[in-house]
Amino acid sequence: METSTTATSTLTESQARSEKFLLIAGILLVAVNLRPALASVGPLIGDIRQATGLSNSMLGLLTTIPLLAFGVISTLTPLFTRRFGIGGTLLGAMALLAAGAGLRSVSAIAALYLGTVFVGIAIAFGNVLLPSLVKRNFSENSGFVTSLYSSGMGLGASMAAGISVPLAAQFGLGWRGSLGVWAIPAVLAFFVWWPQLQRLPKSENKRSYKETMKDLGTSTLAWQVALFMGLQSFTFYVVLAWLPAILVDRGYNSTYSGWMLSLSQAMGIVGSLIIPVVAGRKKDQRGVVTFLLILETAGLAGLLFVESAWLILWVLVIGFVLGGSFGLALLFIVLRSHDADSATELSGMSQSIGYLVAATGPTLFGSLYDFTAGWTYPILLLLVVVVLKFAMGLGAGRAVMLS
Repeated sequence: METSTTATSTLTESQARSEKFLLIAGILLVAVNLRPALASVGPLIGDIRQATGLSNSMLGLLTTIPLLAFGVISTLTPLFTRRFGIGGTLLGAMALLAAGAGLRSVSAIAALYLGTVFVGIAIAFGNVLLPSLVKRNFSENSGFVTSLYSSGMGLGASMAAGISVPLAAQFGLGWRGSLGVWAIPAVLAFFVWWPQLQRLPKSENKRSYKETMKDLGTSTLAWQVALFMGLQSFTFYVVLAWLPAILVDRGYNSTYSGWMLSLSQAMGIVGSLIIPVVAGRKKDQRGVVTFLLILETAGLAGLLFVESAWLILWVLVIGFVLGGSFGLALLFIVLRSHDADSATELSGMSQSIGYLVAATGPTLFGSLYDFTAGWTYPILLLLVVVVLKFAMGLGAGRAVMLS
């Protein structure tokens, strides 16, 4: 009898480890899909402009529209998880992401923008729910798992930034085909995620959605987490959309400029691997915030006075900081919440407010360039954002939890 009990226990433990491994694999595959549809736009801006005649402000909307979708959908995500569960909501998100990416390959301006809307809605669900999954299933290793999936997001962005131009040119797909190819990994994620439907039950949260949002809306800490998220995303999406254009204007060709963006995103993977692990071991993260923002100031100042010999250094620094700051913002959601439901609610609120702030970035940056006919004032704007982000980070980094 004892041997049978031991064997059953061993089987149960083995099954639990297997299920956790499959859950992590599913999380990572979803994470990898949350950036390519966005990161593939920046390197192709010149091709899109030439083919469509769109202005810089209209081209900026291709990055801004998803951010607006993040802002609107993120705060509504708890309603979907209560109805469909985390597993069902993420499954639907991967289907919508595949549809949106495919739609952008259709030869029509309206399809380009409608597909971008679908992409934004799908990514919004993924953005909100991955921290909730970490809190629900990996609370004791939140820093490590956050570093894994945030670096997976960076990997997807880096890959897309680096191969978008070659896919369009060398492989003959054109810019539409290059954007549409990202439907393929989304379909793969859909089928890999399917088994999680039975393993992730629906939320049993009895608090009303209205009551929850009211409590979060009056919390200083929740606003600090939200605005730190928004301000770091403001800079991230500006760099994602406009770094290649900055470099092309300074004499580099589009392929090289795309690879510089890819290098930045690749270094972001390093930042998102290291920073959440380091920060997760600390009760107070204000020292980590200070370190990151000193580095960011140096990187942006270097980009402002860029010379070819130093370009790669500044690109590496900016990439590391943006990846690390993003991982830290996600970790704040996990560390400052009590359970998976509160993590979903804080994630929804902080990413909604945060991405509404971020949504102004690419269009404002592009419009400021149009108005001043140079990149100096747009980059100075990013340095102002660093100061604001520092103030929010000092609040969000305190060793306290939502009351």
